[in-house]
Amino acid sequence: MIIIDHINLLGDNPLIGINDESLGPRFPDMSEPYCKTFVNLIEEIALEEKIKLQKGVYAAMSGPSLETRAEYRFLRTIGADAVGMSTVPEVIVAVHSSMKVLGLSVITDTCFPDALKPINIREILHFAQTAEPKLTTLMRRFVEKVTV
Repeated sequence: MIIIDHINLLGDNPLIGINDESLGPRFPDMSEPYCKTFVNLIEEIALEEKIKLQKGVYAAMSGPSLETRAEYRFLRTIGADAVGMSTVPEVIVAVHSSMKVLGLSVITDTCFPDALKPINIREILHFAQTAEPKLTTLMRRFVEKVTV
């Protein structure tokens, strides 16, 4: 999934504390944390490579437990398409530092609240391993095009 926006439900923010203005502004603008140019470029590459991608909103939860049925319903209601335990703090810091960000997430588990079943780590690892060569291709081509 190409991350086009995120929801920070971690209950924390990596910028809390004393700000060093040389690293970035006290209150960085987060209206476009994921670079639209990068999103368009990765979509173009995916089309060329015949790799299916979806765009979506990533919600960050603290974990390490997975979500309950009620939490999945809540996440869908507030606009989340995927949930994970990372990515958002790193993006906040990158935006704070005026970096352009491309966010990709490998979706390893579908979490439909009314069809929720116990986690199967072997399935999740299988999906991650299946996605790895496609993600490698996308990133290799992306880096080639961005650095030209």
